[in-house]
Amino acid sequence: MTDQKPSVLFVCVHNAGRSQMAAGWLRELAGDRVEVRSAGSMPADQINPVAVEAMREVGIDITAEQPKVLTTEAVQDSDVVITMGCGDACPFFPGKRYEDWKLEDPAGQGIDAVRPIRDEIKGRVETLLAELLV
Repeated sequence: MTDQKPSVLFVCVHNAGRSQMAAGWLRELAGDRVEVRSAGSMPADQINPVAVEAMREVGIDITAEQPKVLTTEAVQDSDVVITMGCGDACPFFPGKRYEDWKLEDPAGQGIDAVRPIRDEIKGRVETLLAELLV
C-alpha cells in the first residue's frame, strides 16, 4: 500500500469547459485524496462562463481556475490521463492509464445544453474516484 495519492489530469482542447468541470467535480468529491490537474492542447483565454454557471448551480466554484497549456511534465506526473476530444495532441507515455471520454463540447452552448454535460461528467468522475480509491 502506497501513501502517495493518485493524480489525475483532465485534458481537452481549450481547457475551458469539460476538463475544468471534471476537475471541479473531482476536487469536490475527492477532497485532498486525489491530486487534480487540467490542461488544454490549445488553451482558451478564459473558462467558458456557461460552464462556470453550470457548476455554480451545484455549489462548485471554478471561477478562480484559468486555462492551462498541456505540458509533457503534466502527463508524466499524472497516474491517470483523461482526454476529452484532444485527439493526437495529447502526449502518450507507456504505463500510464488513459481514458478518452466522449463528451459533447459545451463551447457556444447555453446553460440548458451544458447541464446534461455537467451531470454526465459527474457520473464519470464518481466512477473514476471509486476505481482510484479502492
